[in-house]
Amino acid sequence: MLSLNYAHCLSDSIGIDHGLMEPEIFGLQSRLQEAHNAVQRMGTSGKLGFLDLPDQSAEARRIMTWARKTRNSFDTLVVLGIGGSALGNNAVQQALRSPYWNLKDRKDRKGWLRLFVLDNVDPRWTAELLEILDLRKTLFNVISKSGTTAEILSNYFFFRKAVEAKVGVKKASRHFVITTDEQKGYLRELAKRENITSFVVPGNVGGRFSVLTPVGLVSAALTGIDIGQLLGGAKAMSQRCQSGSPKENPAAAYAALQFLYYQKGVKLSVMMPYSQNFWGVADWYRQLWAESLGKKLDRSGKIVNAGPTPIKALGVTDQHSQAQLYMEGPYDKIITFISVNDFGHKTAIPPVDKGHYLAKHTLNELIAAEQKGTSSALTKALRPNLTVSVSEISPTTLGELFFFFEMAVAYMGELMNINAFDQPGVELAKVYTYALMGRDGYDAQRQELAEMERKDSQGSHGV
Repeated sequence: MLSLNYAHCLSDSIGIDHGLMEPEIFGLQSRLQEAHNAVQRMGTSGKLGFLDLPDQSAEARRIMTWARKTRNSFDTLVVLGIGGSALGNNAVQQALRSPYWNLKDRKDRKGWLRLFVLDNVDPRWTAELLEILDLRKTLFNVISKSGTTAEILSNYFFFRKAVEAKVGVKKASRHFVITTDEQKGYLRELAKRENITSFVVPGNVGGRFSVLTPVGLVSAALTGIDIGQLLGGAKAMSQRCQSGSPKENPAAAYAALQFLYYQKGVKLSVMMPYSQNFWGVADWYRQLWAESLGKKLDRSGKIVNAGPTPIKALGVTDQHSQAQLYMEGPYDKIITFISVNDFGHKTAIPPVDKGHYLAKHTLNELIAAEQKGTSSALTKALRPNLTVSVSEISPTTLGELFFFFEMAVAYMGELMNINAFDQPGVELAKVYTYALMGRDGYDAQRQELAEMERKDSQGSHGV
């Protein structure tokens, strides 16, 4: 079971100037209950679909049945996605599969597929992925909730042409799966026109909350991960989030801590797992936190330019790159550690030199000591830090983590009086991209960009 320890955020540990008093946390009880009630109302009204995802056991069984059949025809899966259509896939794969999974032969993978997640339109990266794929044995999952995402369609067109050249136009569609909106968008039209296997992204689930939808479940199933257990972990956490009490609901407690520190001017939220497997979770957390909480307007329309900045770090690696700043830099950060009790491997440090202090210890002991040492050092330096602990690295504990952070960010949005479920700030860049690429209907934006370029050309802006 996931646990949350925030002792090193309290004034008893880091002093009255930098720590919180427990009455401050529990003084938010009524506001947290209001936040919880608001989130539940959005769920009941159908506006907030991520709350229902832990209960989709029938969908999970359908996906697993399809995955067991489909794996016989392919050896490699390529996910074409970006943002919420990619980060969750990476997080699941990195957490639950060996980092060397793609190097294993089919027998060692028990027939499950290799996985590559292409989440950019870098021309070199895309071209070099093509070079190493056997397209006759490759399946592509094209993921876009809107079905119109320029980056996804571009990569789809690139690989579709390559697959057609290798297996023929008539057989090419068999190498593609589409995950998109149920009714609208280019990809939905394509799936209907060519009878391509497809899965649905629920309309009431935002991309950054979609890892427990087919967006994340399809690729997880194709690599042999038990997605039923993943959803089971999320359900276990959901059952712990049945009230706004920070004593009973760990997500509410986490939101309270983050909110109170944000109010005190601590505007940077560092996510630092002490597990290589959870590095992708830190990446996923960055999008969840940034896109949900970075907002210009509050719910009353007042300009607030709100939002804590999420930072990802990795223990032990970033003790040797970022910790100096966290120890002695500005008092503007709260650090969240993710700690693992059982790594599934006990790796001994051989007694090459029997007199050395490391002899007879394990890497398990060392990484635990590194995390405790870092937490203690930060505490002595009066830096707030807290620890989210999981018993093991498994589909169940990963599902717990996903739902825990999703609930916490939902509560945080309510405490900040902002809409944590939209992302208006990313739309303008998309519109300008459409204009630059010649999409119909964007003439005004093309003219605006031309005027900006004219002004830029009047001065010197480089060396």
